[in-house]
Amino acid sequence: MKIYMVGGAVRDRLLGLPVQDRDWVVVGATPEQMGAHGFKPVGKDFPVFLHPHTHEEYALARTERKSGRGYKGFTVLADAGVTLEEDLARRDLTINAMAAREDAPTQLVDPFGGQQDLNAKVLRHVTEAFGEDPVRILRVARFAARFHDFSIAPETMALMQDMVQGGEADHLVPERVWQELSRGLMESHPERMFEVLRECGALRVILPEVDRLWGVPQRAEYHPEVDTGVHLMLVLQMAARLQASLPVRYACLAHDLGKGTTPADVLPRHIGHEQRSAKLLRALSQRLRVPTECHALADVVAREHGNVHRSGELNAAAVVRLLERCDAFRKPARMQDILLACECDARGRGGLQESDYPQRDRLSVALAAAQSVATDEVAQAAQARGAVGEQVGEAIRRARIAAVAALTPSTAG
Repeated sequence: MKIYMVGGAVRDRLLGLPVQDRDWVVVGATPEQMGAHGFKPVGKDFPVFLHPHTHEEYALARTERKSGRGYKGFTVLADAGVTLEEDLARRDLTINAMAAREDAPTQLVDPFGGQQDLNAKVLRHVTEAFGEDPVRILRVARFAARFHDFSIAPETMALMQDMVQGGEADHLVPERVWQELSRGLMESHPERMFEVLRECGALRVILPEVDRLWGVPQRAEYHPEVDTGVHLMLVLQMAARLQASLPVRYACLAHDLGKGTTPADVLPRHIGHEQRSAKLLRALSQRLRVPTECHALADVVAREHGNVHRSGELNAAAVVRLLERCDAFRKPARMQDILLACECDARGRGGLQESDYPQRDRLSVALAAAQSVATDEVAQAAQARGAVGEQVGEAIRRARIAAVAALTPSTAG
């Protein structure tokens, strides 16, 4: 048997990037031989084994034949007769279809010109078999978000467009869409993922709520970039710049969905878009089976980002009500994520990327002041006066309002 390091590990090593995970392909071996060498089988759809010491994955060289729609519609052949080039031919992009011998790591096996495309900064499909798996559309978009200065080969973009028009993207399953989407959101330029998906037409299939934002105008005095889709891309850029977490980035993606359903006769105003955004978000999160943590944060941001932006105009009582709606007293750490998402929204506007966002510090100080209230003491005092039930809660609320009101005007708002 011969063992080769393949895929992303080879690519990243050539780029001088840290190699996070190494994938291995074994040529000329059978499952029985792998077991005899101590490898433990873990693959469900095709033979994959864990190394007895490193626990890295070693897959037998394999080929695939299209047998149905979607990414599961394949028949896999893995046996000792499959060559390395046949295995590499089934991969998505040339830059991911290179290999290096385990015992000679500097000797590159590159039958499809991956190194040349790497040097030219081009994302290019390996063979026409690319068109058989719709997940590859998402993967190309994700790689465009990671390697933002790479272009997509015209013939690859044309193939992706043909795949969408042929209905392949309609067969993407929610788990794979969210898997690739979440990874793309965490890349250095997440906006590129959505630009690529929009260019090939896949965005309107998998994320129609997002796709319809382009061409929707906003008031220029608040949004110099005017176009809502352009604004969204700037917000995602800012989220990456501020190193936001995945829940924050998902909240940024979904915060303005309601603007895509604003009646034409009231544009460029978007009255009530927050509640419409929250409604569309619920359907989107359910469809893609988005983790609860991501959806819950996005829901608050969709409903409250306008109020957070205007918080400097609110009196102490309104500030406390805002904090309550954000569930900030039970989840103060999450409140910081809400404020970060709102900052990304405020600074994700044409020419305003370097502007300050005092609302973030102001509301953080207000929350700290309200949290300083000794709620047990307030409750006991209220009960001593005969208060019960909601009356006790109202006494705590009044104490928190007083604590916020005691802040300096510039801090309390």
